[in-house]
Amino acid sequence: MTTGAPTSPYTARRRRSRLRRYLPLALAAWLVLEIWLLTLVAGAAGGLTVFLLLVAGLVAGSVVIKRAGRRAFASLNEAVRQGGSPARGGGNGLMMLSGLLLMIPGLVSDAAGLLLLLPPVQRAVGRLAENALERSLRRVAPGSLGDVFQQARMHRPDGKVVPGEVIRDDEPHDTPQGPRPPLTR
Repeated sequence: MTTGAPTSPYTARRRRSRLRRYLPLALAAWLVLEIWLLTLVAGAAGGLTVFLLLVAGLVAGSVVIKRAGRRAFASLNEAVRQGGSPARGGGNGLMMLSGLLLMIPGLVSDAAGLLLLLPPVQRAVGRLAENALERSLRRVAPGSLGDVFQQARMHRPDGKVVPGEVIRDDEPHDTPQGPRPPLTR
C-alpha cells in the first residue's frame, strides 16, 4: 500500500468562465461574417468600392482617435489647472474604442464604431461597462482593491506564500553588505 501526498483543494481545475469559453468562437464567427460581407459587397459593387470603404474607415477612425485624444488631454490640462484631478474620462475611452473599431477592416466593425459615436449609445455602453465592473469587483473580493491583488498573488497550487528576501550565494563577497548611501547630491 502506497500513500501519496494529500491533495490540496487548490489543485482541482476551476471551471472556465463563459467569456473564456465562448470568446474564441465569437471572434471566429465575427471574422467569418466580416469576410463574407466584404465579398458580398465586392460582388455587388466591385473591389475598388470595397477598397475605398476600407480606406475611408481607416481615415475616419484615425480622425476620431486623434480628436478623442485631444479632448482627453484638454480635460486633463483643465483639471490640473483648476487644482483637481479628472474624475471621469468624459467618454474619451469609448470614443477611442469607436475609432479603433472604425480602423479595423470590415463592415460590421465600422457599423459598431459608427454606432458608438452616438452620445446615447455611448452613455448606455458606459453604464453597462461600469455596472459590469462593479459587479465583478464585488464578486471577486469584498474589501479593497489591494485584496484582489493579494488573492491574485497567492494563486499557487499549494496556496502558500512565504514572505522573505532572496540572498544570492553567487555574488562576490568583497562588496559591502551594509545599507547603500542615499542617492542625493
